[in-house]
Amino acid sequence: MRSPQIVLENLQRQSQKQDYRFERLYRNLYNPDFYLLAYQKLYANNGAMTPGVDRTTLDGTGMERIESLIQSLKNRSYQPQPARRRYIPKKSGKGQRPLGIQAANDKLVQEVVRMLLESIYEPTFLDSSHGFRPNRSCHTALARMQRSFNGVKWFVEGDIKAYFDTIDHHMLVNILRRRIQDENFISLIWKFLRAGYLEDWQYNATYSGSPQGSGASPLLANLYLHELDLYMEEYKQRFDKGNRRQAGKDYGRAQRTHQYRKVKYDRLWLTLTDEEKKAAQREIRALRKRMLECPANDPMDGTYRRIQYVRYCDDFLVGIIGSKTDAEKVKADICRFLSDKLKLTLSPEKTLITHGQDKARFLGYDIAVCQDNTTRRTSRGQSRVHSGKVKLYVPKDKWVGKLREYGVLKVASDGNGKEKWTPQPRTDFMGLEPREIVNMYNAQLRGIYNYFRMANNASVLNKFHYVMKYSLYKTLAGKFRTTVSKINAKYSRDGAFIVEYMTKSGIRRVTFYQDGFPRIVAPLPANVDYQPEYVVNYEPKELFYRMKAARCELCGKEHVLVSSHQVKRLKDLTGSHPWERVMLKMRRKTLIVCNECHRAIHSVDSE
Repeated sequence: MRSPQIVLENLQRQSQKQDYRFERLYRNLYNPDFYLLAYQKLYANNGAMTPGVDRTTLDGTGMERIESLIQSLKNRSYQPQPARRRYIPKKSGKGQRPLGIQAANDKLVQEVVRMLLESIYEPTFLDSSHGFRPNRSCHTALARMQRSFNGVKWFVEGDIKAYFDTIDHHMLVNILRRRIQDENFISLIWKFLRAGYLEDWQYNATYSGSPQGSGASPLLANLYLHELDLYMEEYKQRFDKGNRRQAGKDYGRAQRTHQYRKVKYDRLWLTLTDEEKKAAQREIRALRKRMLECPANDPMDGTYRRIQYVRYCDDFLVGIIGSKTDAEKVKADICRFLSDKLKLTLSPEKTLITHGQDKARFLGYDIAVCQDNTTRRTSRGQSRVHSGKVKLYVPKDKWVGKLREYGVLKVASDGNGKEKWTPQPRTDFMGLEPREIVNMYNAQLRGIYNYFRMANNASVLNKFHYVMKYSLYKTLAGKFRTTVSKINAKYSRDGAFIVEYMTKSGIRRVTFYQDGFPRIVAPLPANVDYQPEYVVNYEPKELFYRMKAARCELCGKEHVLVSSHQVKRLKDLTGSHPWERVMLKMRRKTLIVCNECHRAIHSVDSE
């Protein structure tokens, strides 16, 4: 059989042809190498060792399991297991969202399906889409928005209500059928969509939605909303009008006055006294300042309109240069399209029309268009540099909310109605070693900074750092039943808070975060409409070849059936058994073993 890399590259190449239809996709599911690649991709995930409803995990994956899976796909007896449903808190902190935990075999098949679908559809997705795509993220969506939304007057903040739960299955399958003419493959997609889920050991059928937790779910969700992306691309062609705004009348008058006086004084310069020259220079500067305070173009020009759009999964933002009436019509048109064509509903409380100078909310950032006539000296003289630029801000409720979520901040009100903030110790950390406590605080500090590093006011996180720092002091003081001042004296060195600890190789140090919070703009090509080429990259890696070698890494037998023994974390291994010592020496969470050795490992584990 052909290499998966070659197959995926061919699919990608054919996807560029708009009229091409894929007719024999299902047969690729008979290729064992695809499942080895799928395991290579999945084994390091946090959920790899989380059992599904059949209590199986990816531990034990080998050619025997793969061949059995392929045989069930060939004779069409393969049936996905219902997902085991659990709930995790939403990022907003309001409520919970469902997550489906798939059975191990289903994870492998779904990953192969995802690879095939990604090679077909990823090259055709538009540059306005950033959610769950290779080499894209919230930061690329924000960077694109910041560069292309300059000068917008109105924002339309869009959020689709219960998106993953309301995707229409028939609509989704019809979208797939436009390019995929292989009913065996389509039937497999139907099986995944209709597999249902178990909640409190009660089976529930699924008649709509794409289950969160499924390997192919993010791509299918993107494919569904690709219809909205195409609609907005066509909408932009109809909406945009005018080549440029008309010149502002006040700016024109001020510019003519400035130019007239400048020419006049240039002509008379040699005849002026020193005092007259100074007065002339002051007048010219004042006239230029007044000119720069006027908008160069008419902001109310009804002959000029523009619309911009960016989407991350089910959250999207529309920027409009036009009137509020235009913004209201855009919102209504999007609402109608989603309802009529995709059977989706916009969330009324989250879909808002916001003036550009007010703050819209997108992907956790506050966003506003700056109207600032401040000037700065450039190579062309004094120029305005901020007016019309999009600025990103860390919302106060986000970083304060994080402090409260971590339990490190107590907010009380004094007698005058002012808030009094008091850092609190983390009692849940007091059982950890000091270095582990510092590492936990560092991880949470870096986490919020890494996300909000693009904000123009990223330095506001210094306040977040201050509360976390004193919470750390109080946590360590509580652990050792001492005072904050003594903890500070014990661990502070040259302005840094350092915890030392012993290892086999000597003394190691961990330092509390002190690198500050400078603004870091995510890199993006200058041309925001540039569509980066999608490159298929599923080259086999070490794990792939270890499994193909058919050699037991524990007893050394060759040319035998092997499978992967897997653990969640290397640090959980004590080295008390031979296979643990081998894994620790290799520094790998997987050990490729023969069936006899694998049974021996699990027989000891079960004792």
